[in-house]
Amino acid sequence: MFLTENKTGERGTNEKQNSLVRRFIPKGKDIATVSDYTLQKTEDWINNLPRKILGYRTPEELFQEHLNRIASAV
Repeated sequence: MFLTENKTGERGTNEKQNSLVRRFIPKGKDIATVSDYTLQKTEDWINNLPRKILGYRTPEELFQEHLNRIASAV
């Protein structure tokens, strides 16, 4: 797959995730300078945000369900 540089529409889901992160951490900011608190807050918010593509469920809900299925299969 070839992508045109700086054409965010061609990278759909990846760019959507990047835009969510940028609500907390501006583009170009050195991630090493971001506090652990801000990183954790960003991660928690993104993982608990309902997504249309997931049937308005959160990534956290689906991850927990997957872990539960694995645990019950053992």
